[in-house]
Amino acid sequence: MLVDRLWPRGLRKEQARVDLWAKELAPSANLRQRFHQKGDFTAFRKEYRQEIDRKALDNLLERVKPGPVTLLYASKNERENNALVLMQLMQERIEFRGGRD
Repeated sequence: MLVDRLWPRGLRKEQARVDLWAKELAPSANLRQRFHQKGDFTAFRKEYRQEIDRKALDNLLERVKPGPVTLLYASKNERENNALVLMQLMQERIEFRGGRD
C-alpha cells in the first residue's frame, strides 16, 4: 500500500505492484512541505497524527484486515517518515478496537 499523496518519481504505475494507494491518509501538502523545510519530525508527527481522518483510517483497517500490509513511501529517510507514524496509528487503532482485526 502506497501511503504518499504524490506518486514516487521514476516508478511507473503500470509496473508497480501496488494494490492500494491510500493518498487520503498521507500528510497534507502543507505539512509535508514544512517538514521538508524544517526537518522537525517531532512536530511533524504531532501534526500528522492530528490531521489523519480516523474514519478513513478505520475504513483502511477493514480493507486490509485479511492479511499483512506493507507500507510503501518515497522518503529516503527510513527513520523519520509518514509511513512510520501511520503504522503506529494503525497498531494503536487495532489495540483500541480490542484486537478485533
